[in-house]
Amino acid sequence: MPPKKSITLTEAELRLMKILWQRGESAVNDLVSAMPDGEPLAYNSVLTTVRILEQKGYVEHRQEGRAFVYRPCVAENEASRSEVRHVLNRFFGNSRERLLLSLLGDEEITPEELRLLKDTIQRSASDDSRNHVDEEA
Repeated sequence: MPPKKSITLTEAELRLMKILWQRGESAVNDLVSAMPDGEPLAYNSVLTTVRILEQKGYVEHRQEGRAFVYRPCVAENEASRSEVRHVLNRFFGNSRERLLLSLLGDEEITPEELRLLKDTIQRSASDDSRNHVDEEA
């Protein structure tokens, strides 16, 4: 039985997607030249990776002359939400509470990050209670 296709992004795929999200449409040569310093990829590696991204549904292409021009068809925020849902399901049994408790238990969390999280939770709770009141009215 062949291995199951992953919808998550490998590191190489994510590097190319970040370039596409930033630049928009790009030919393979453009992607090769836009690779960050110290992280070069050969033309054939970029071509193979962008084709995999197309199979996964992250990019699509159009032909311009002899070259294919690729563009993202999944927004960056949508891709990040998908990755978080994948981690949530895989490691935390779809429990947002377990995920957040894991993050809060991280010794590297700063007081500023904790304050921002508290503020966000309070705003969310306020919004939720306002929506609940609006529904009852």
